[in-house]
Amino acid sequence: MSSRRKTKRNTPPAREDVDTLVFRWGERIDADLLDLALTHRSWAHEHGGLPTNERLEFLGDSVLGIIVTENLYNAHPDLPEGQLAKMRAATVSEPALAAVARDLGLGEFIKLGRGEALSGGRDKDSILSDTVEALIGATYLTTGLEPVRVVVERLVSRFLDDASMRGASLDWKTSLQELTAIHGLSNPDYEVTSTGPDHRRVFTARALVDGRVCGEGTGTSKKIAEHAAAESAYATILAARGDGGLSLPGVNEALRADLGAAPAPNAPAGTAAVVGPVTSDKSPSD
Repeated sequence: MSSRRKTKRNTPPAREDVDTLVFRWGERIDADLLDLALTHRSWAHEHGGLPTNERLEFLGDSVLGIIVTENLYNAHPDLPEGQLAKMRAATVSEPALAAVARDLGLGEFIKLGRGEALSGGRDKDSILSDTVEALIGATYLTTGLEPVRVVVERLVSRFLDDASMRGASLDWKTSLQELTAIHGLSNPDYEVTSTGPDHRRVFTARALVDGRVCGEGTGTSKKIAEHAAAESAYATILAARGDGGLSLPGVNEALRADLGAAPAPNAPAGTAAVVGPVTSDKSPSD
């Protein structure tokens, strides 16, 4: 019997062929900034406290916000501030950006610590959405505002296209009910719990659709918590079932079935392919 020790990797490392990711992203990014944008704090901590992507995330959040805000402002000149704010919130929400990340296959490129990777970090909404913002920040520093504007508008196009529906009502619960009806889902139900003393009570609400939790929210009253949960659920359903997908520059028909393929050496720029919307095949008991 061989005395050679066999080791088994419990979780794959981040992919190193980041050119594939840049190809899908559709705009050049400085190599050092790209590496930083993909560096989660868990990986940095395990490697001696190296810099993380959090500063780029901070920058990217602001860049994303101004691009989406300007787009909505120009597209809807007659809408009041409250409705525009609601539309922006859904467009840049964590579930929406996580859906963008999944369309790009971003999770496999993020540098995570071993513990975070083993716990499913490559598919966590928070990590995915934060990394999208970090990539936006890195692209902005590399190219300036106008090129990153093109990237952002393409990435969130399906959410911007649904902006009119998002702005139909200032009541998130009403909007969620309208959205579930459009997609043939059950009317939302809400479960509310509370913690803390009477004078400082915090309410937590869960929005359930077809028996599944689609959003959670907290607030100082039951009403506020339910509306926050409805907002989260709205973005989740829109991300999972919204029409359209991402137009990936230079991706032809042959690559649609396998986005893991490396980019062609001289792939032309364009918008030849569409990645389908994120869908869920989980049963309510999952």
